[in-house]
Amino acid sequence: MDYATILAQAVKTAGEAPQAQDAIVPVDSIWQYITSLNLLESLTFISFGTVCLFYGWRVFKILVIISFSLLGLLLGMAITDRLNGSDSRLLGGIIGLGLTGVLSVPLMRWAVSILGAISGGTLTAGLWYACKLPETYIWAGALVGIVAGGMISFIVFKIAVMLFSCLGGSALIVTGVLALLYLYPPTQQQVQDLVFNHKWFLPAGLMLPTATGIFVQNKFVKGYKDWSV
Repeated sequence: MDYATILAQAVKTAGEAPQAQDAIVPVDSIWQYITSLNLLESLTFISFGTVCLFYGWRVFKILVIISFSLLGLLLGMAITDRLNGSDSRLLGGIIGLGLTGVLSVPLMRWAVSILGAISGGTLTAGLWYACKLPETYIWAGALVGIVAGGMISFIVFKIAVMLFSCLGGSALIVTGVLALLYLYPPTQQQVQDLVFNHKWFLPAGLMLPTATGIFVQNKFVKGYKDWSV
């Protein structure tokens, strides 16, 4: 079965039985994490996210190393948990963190392209979710963005830098803003209703700042002659 057939079936299923689909997007977990942040953490998220959103092109190498180090930490903990049990998780995580962090330096272009592909997949998966298509097939929507984002990232490196830094900054800002709104009692219920009852809300919260950041960063990059990859 080819991709076009799967996509057509998914759209048809969305119109016939929207209530029968399985929930794949972990909205409950996302909301639980947002509501666990305190005031200082929320402001830190917003501040760091703003830097990434508008000036990620200046610090993208650091962002890449941090991203791949955290990825290595999670992978290392998961692998050692399967092989040796939970007793070695910390050691495995540290090894994975160091290994991926070090490798991301000489393989910077590949690392940025991978992050660009992941960012593209995240955006198209969010669009799929916002359109209320069946979550069971959300991987099909993500696949489009991964392929498109990966191809663009390999062709135009600067776009990959702007894409992943803006998406990361947008995610941090949205998380911090929602946490702040939740800390203010009069807006708690309204924010919760938007997150759980309106599927367009979270994807729009990511996409709009991301698009704004890409536009602003592109202006900055053009006006900064010494910037290089």
